[in-house]
Amino acid sequence: MLNVPPQAFPAPSSQQRVAAGGRAKVPLKPGRSLMDWIRLTKSGRDLTGLKGRLIEVTEDELAKHNKKEDCWICIRGFVYNVTPYMEYHPGGEDELMKAAGADGTDLFDQVHRWVNYESMLKECLVGRMAVKPIAAPKGMLPEKKVLGASARDLTPSYDWFQTDSLITIVIYTKQKDMNAELVIVDCQDKRLRGEIIVDDHSYLVEVDLDHAVQEDMAVNIAEKVGKVEIILKKKDNIHWKMLGRALESHNTFIKCTERGLFYRQCKLVSKTEVTHDTKLLCLMLPRSTHLCVPIGQHVYLKQTIAGTDVVKPYTPVLPFLPLDFKEPPRHDGAHLYLMIKIYSCGLFTQALDHLQIGDYISVSNPEGNFKKSQVQASEDLFLLAAGTGFTPMVKLLNFALTEVGCLRTVRLIFFNKTEDDILWRNQLEQLALKDERFEVQFILSQPTKDWVGKQGKISSSLLSECVKRSRKDSKVLICICGPTPFTEQGVQ
Repeated sequence: MLNVPPQAFPAPSSQQRVAAGGRAKVPLKPGRSLMDWIRLTKSGRDLTGLKGRLIEVTEDELAKHNKKEDCWICIRGFVYNVTPYMEYHPGGEDELMKAAGADGTDLFDQVHRWVNYESMLKECLVGRMAVKPIAAPKGMLPEKKVLGASARDLTPSYDWFQTDSLITIVIYTKQKDMNAELVIVDCQDKRLRGEIIVDDHSYLVEVDLDHAVQEDMAVNIAEKVGKVEIILKKKDNIHWKMLGRALESHNTFIKCTERGLFYRQCKLVSKTEVTHDTKLLCLMLPRSTHLCVPIGQHVYLKQTIAGTDVVKPYTPVLPFLPLDFKEPPRHDGAHLYLMIKIYSCGLFTQALDHLQIGDYISVSNPEGNFKKSQVQASEDLFLLAAGTGFTPMVKLLNFALTEVGCLRTVRLIFFNKTEDDILWRNQLEQLALKDERFEVQFILSQPTKDWVGKQGKISSSLLSECVKRSRKDSKVLICICGPTPFTEQGVQ
């Protein structure tokens, strides 16, 4: 048996695993879909039981509401009566009951931080949690927290300067291995937002600029010294007295998970059929946005459906599988490609499918915890994918074959229901012919009688045939992505 690395792809608690099929879903009763819930929230019915009043909730009061027929949950200091939502929750009643009568913020962040609960549960808002006063000993002031010198030294900082036509913001990250994937910049309507990712922390420069700037923007990164330059063109050649007004989160350095999701509007520029039910969407980033989605990370798409914000995660792919490894794949950094399966009864994917060329959709910053170093340290790479769980493998496959010199084998074991469901079959078969290190095996659970390949569902016996080291001492990385039952069975 091969050992699955501790940080399997995606990690058990990562957002990527949510993207790949999410938490285990339970069958909902008829009339309990997301659209049905949206209709209920618009019906005018009192969903809090308080007739429109907002109250201050103490811990003792919150703890009383801990039953299925009377369930209150606190998220980020706000209390919601989720009793009416019980039958509509895709994860089932038991998942909600884990936080019944308590603060469910940590649990919520672990499972679905990306869900726009404020919009989904706004009609269930009971009120705020009461803040307990903290008494200090007599004659003493509360102790101030002071960062140690080493911690202060690692905190990024920024400066700015100007010429007659340019504004340059310089961020000193104090990191030697800074790269384009760790820098996210947006400049819209005089609002500049520059975010630098440093390990699991995020440094933010966010200001309302003193004057208007042009859409053209440049981002320069000195990787070895960790310096990032954001260069803006002035609309008018006037002298700025200040960079602008600092916004609330400006010049902060906090954990990425504590930073709220940030969205920008992206234009749909093309929509291509991949299979009978899967499409490749090409979205254009705004001209004044710098964003590169790292391997193994995903973005969130947000749409307003019937007045409610609905959010879903998707992993960007390459526009095609490169077959010539002499040059990196053609990608201008201005577009995102998303391979999305359209479900006949899926509210969100149906709305995506109905988008017209030129329409806009909100796209978040990337998230995820996959590390390239895991691939770079391996000699045999096995990719286990089911359906659109193939999408995180696309960039990973390209990276492995173009940039990892020590790899002996890269094997994709791709599970689908039928032949018609196989994504990019021709490209994968061509790639296997082009590169002797790469193999692909298609496994079908509902094949026709003409199918001569392997069939079945993921199992230990099937994997023992397909997943074999090239040498006894090979360093192996196994990456798994697909619906939750597939992923869990694969890890086991």
